[in-house]
Amino acid sequence: MITIDIISAVPDLLDSPLNHSIVKRAKDKALVEINIINLRNYALNKYGQIDDAPYGGGAGMVLMVEPLYNCITELQKNKKYNQIIFLTPDGETYNQKTANYLSIQENLLLICGHYKGIDDRIRENFVTMEISIGDYVLSGGELAAAILVDSIVRLVPGVLNDAESALNDSFQDNLLAPPEYTRPSEFKGWKVPDILLSGHDSKIKEWRFEQSLQRTKNRRPDLLED
Repeated sequence: MITIDIISAVPDLLDSPLNHSIVKRAKDKALVEINIINLRNYALNKYGQIDDAPYGGGAGMVLMVEPLYNCITELQKNKKYNQIIFLTPDGETYNQKTANYLSIQENLLLICGHYKGIDDRIRENFVTMEISIGDYVLSGGELAAAILVDSIVRLVPGVLNDAESALNDSFQDNLLAPPEYTRPSEFKGWKVPDILLSGHDSKIKEWRFEQSLQRTKNRRPDLLED
C-alpha cells in the first residue's frame, strides 16, 4: 500500500478529484491511503494566518515558513517519507517515468503552494523533489497534486481491473497509445480497421505497435529521441 499525504491551504479543492472514480476505488480496496492536511490547522494566530507579504516588496503573498515547518515536522514524527514533493512551475516537468517511480514508493508528502508560493527555506531544508505539470501557472498546487495522485494511484498493482491496461498507456516505453475502437464496427460508413476484427492476436499486437510508432513520429517525435 502507498500513503500519500497532501498539505494544502485550500483542502476543499481536493475533495472531488480524490473521492471519485479510480482513486476512490483504490481507497476502498485499501490499496492507497490519502490524507489531506489543512495548513490552517498550523496557523500562527486565531485569525488563521499562514501567509505574509514577501520580503523585498512585490505583489502577492507567500506561505510562511513556520506553519509549514510545524506541519511537516509533526507528520515526520509518525512516518518516514520517501519523497517530499513541492508542486511548482519551476520544478522538473512531470512525465510517465516519474509517475512509475513514485508509484512504487511507500510514503509520499506533497506540498501545495498557493499565492506566490512558499518560503524558500522550506524548499531548502525539507523538499526532496520539485515537480511541474507544465509551463504555465495555476492559482495553487492542489490541481497539480490531484494530477500526480491520479497518475500514481492507477499504477499501483490491483487498482485497475486489467493490470495490463496501465502498461499500455501513452508514454510507457516512450510511445503514444494506438487508436482504439469499440462497437459498432461500422457507423455512418466509418469502419473499424479489419485487423481488429480478425481475432489474430499476434497481428493485432503488431498493428498496434506500428500505429503507436507512427503516431509518436507524427505527434511527438521528441519522445523517440530517447
